[in-house]
Amino acid sequence: MPITKSAIKKLRVDKRRVLINRPVKARMKTALKNARANPTPETISKLYSALDRAVKTNITTRNTAARLKARLAKSMKAKKLESPFGKKAVKPTTAKKVVKKPVKASK
Repeated sequence: MPITKSAIKKLRVDKRRVLINRPVKARMKTALKNARANPTPETISKLYSALDRAVKTNITTRNTAARLKARLAKSMKAKKLESPFGKKAVKPTTAKKVVKKPVKASK
């Protein structure tokens, strides 16, 4: 049991956070289990969504989610299943286009 005032307050906050984080973590674990057992485009799409939500709320790290997604995609490729996002998922680029200025001729 915490003794200091700050430790008592921290315990209250932690209990609240557990109640908020538990359903997100459970949804992520269930989706992962379903996707591994039955890798269809629908279950994989649900897993990607659950992982992204878990990363968004800091339940898991970005790299962990990326690793799980990559492993599942690799296993799908080995089983020759279709990706849930079509043949090739292309990310839109946000970088500015570089415009080359004409070079002035020297005299």
